[in-house]
Amino acid sequence: MSNVDNQANGYSLGQILLAVLAGIVGIVAFVVIVAKIFGVTDPVEVDEPVAVVAKLEENIKPVAVVEVAEEVSGEAVGKSGAEVVKAVCSMCHAAGLMNAPKIGDSAQWAPRIAQGYETLVKHAIEGIRTMPARGGNPALTDEEVASAVAEMANASGAKFTAPAPKAAPAKAAEVAPVVAEPAKAAEPAKATDLVAAAAASAPAVAGKSGEEVYKSVCLMCHAAGLMNAPKFGDKAQWAPRIAQGYDTLVSHAVKGIRTMPAKGGNPALSDAEVAAAVKHMANAAGAGF
Repeated sequence: MSNVDNQANGYSLGQILLAVLAGIVGIVAFVVIVAKIFGVTDPVEVDEPVAVVAKLEENIKPVAVVEVAEEVSGEAVGKSGAEVVKAVCSMCHAAGLMNAPKIGDSAQWAPRIAQGYETLVKHAIEGIRTMPARGGNPALTDEEVASAVAEMANASGAKFTAPAPKAAPAKAAEVAPVVAEPAKAAEPAKATDLVAAAAASAPAVAGKSGEEVYKSVCLMCHAAGLMNAPKFGDKAQWAPRIAQGYDTLVSHAVKGIRTMPAKGGNPALSDAEVAAAVKHMANAAGAGF
């Protein structure tokens, strides 16, 4: 009996230490398991500085971005002398209207050629006697007029050297606001609506008045009644034309009729400017357009 008791109660030192170690390990494992279950040991994630900045920029990003169209940097080459003569000068110089020297008539051009190229170009640009400035087309550049003078004079015996085609500065593209909306933008009042409203309220660029068009283009024929053009203010000549109606007269002026070229020979005029000139001349002769 005593031998059995001694075997049960006589634990060695190694056995006791092993039991204590196992208990400690068990307690630690229990604590870790409990901590995992309740999320105590999960590390708190801290964003990198770059990520923080990116998030801030995303949060303050506007619902729309207004961009400006790039300016056109290309250059347009001016018209050649032959092109200007065909479109503008030939109206008078082909038939010798209003004492204009006919193209190719050496006798008529000789005294003019004797004045020198620079003098002829100056007269053509500024106008002289019945010839309007720039042949009645203010859109022509000095170089284009000079080229046309050389073209006509050289065809009549001169040996002028026309200026080299100079690149005319191209007009800048209209600065139009272009709205680029982010994919996530879903605001009730969009920036595109605001831009459209601003564009609608912007004043339109007005063209030349009827009087201005008459003085720069129509005067050449209608002041003296050349080529059967009704004289300005002559009610008898204008009466049958006024009877045709305003729309018909405008159509004839825009498209051309008989000896009158389309738009009075100045294709740079808009339909509205031609219509204004028709109204100005017709009303001066008794119409009520």
